[in-house]
Amino acid sequence: MGNALSVNQMAWKIAQKLIDNPESFGVTVSKSTAGATIIDAGVNASGGFQAGKKLTELCLGGAGKAQLGFKTYGDVTFPSITVSSDFPAIAMLGSQFAGWRIKEPDGNIAIGSGPVRALALKPKDVFEEIGYKDVSDKAVITLESNVLPSDALIEKVTLASNVKAENLIAVVAPTASMAGLTQVAGRVVEVGIHKLKTLGLSPKAIRYAMGYAPIPPVGTDFEVAMARTNDAILYGGTVYLTVDFDDEAALQTMVNQAPSMASKDYGKPFLQIFREADKDFYKIDHGLFAPAVLMINNAKTGRTFKAGQINPKVLSESLGF
Repeated sequence: MGNALSVNQMAWKIAQKLIDNPESFGVTVSKSTAGATIIDAGVNASGGFQAGKKLTELCLGGAGKAQLGFKTYGDVTFPSITVSSDFPAIAMLGSQFAGWRIKEPDGNIAIGSGPVRALALKPKDVFEEIGYKDVSDKAVITLESNVLPSDALIEKVTLASNVKAENLIAVVAPTASMAGLTQVAGRVVEVGIHKLKTLGLSPKAIRYAMGYAPIPPVGTDFEVAMARTNDAILYGGTVYLTVDFDDEAALQTMVNQAPSMASKDYGKPFLQIFREADKDFYKIDHGLFAPAVLMINNAKTGRTFKAGQINPKVLSESLGF
């Protein structure tokens, strides 16, 4: 699919809604020294569910939609986010994937995601695999960070994406903020696609994608928030994909290996797993990072494969009940 879709141009239009109505979204808008627009959705601003919904759609480069509602997980009914895309490789991997770690001068790492990655091609292998890059004179970056971006970070982003600072919008929310928790739970489909990619399913084979996960409750602790967003997906996330695939036996095998419960580290709240691994992500089995349930509809045969299950017990413990 050539470059008919510009994730940056589509996200720019969504960002304008925040800029035009900051009060109604609980965000604040400011300018960086170089003239970039910075939208605070939770660092000092109150943000909330609606800011989180827009932030998720910005992360998806406007190539996907987010909806908020309640879903039931065993005996727990909880606020949840549902995301869907008819261009999943571009929306989830070409834009939403948090694939750009940007170092601030003070040593802090801001996690960059969103459409600007399709201009800067960060990381390059992802864009080679999906066969996409954006062409746009405007750019939007979403940052998971506890602080607003420094001038140095803005400069890094504009240089890497080759846009002028006045044509850059950066939207920022900490993980532990309401908007941040909402957009991270909104990565449930991206996590599922990523896991299947490691098992050998080309993202290009995925035609449509939809999924949902609970939005964790707000607290003050970053580590707890990070752990809860992982648990929301690992123990509460459901992903449904439509694919075009010839080898149905191979597809069945992939689906069976895809859910989080296929991992040896599965079964405890993520905070416990993280602390037992000395807070080192690389010591955790990478296969754990997957939705609880995966369903794959093969458009070539009309069959649907399903694996995994929701784990209400660990989910309830993690969500603070």
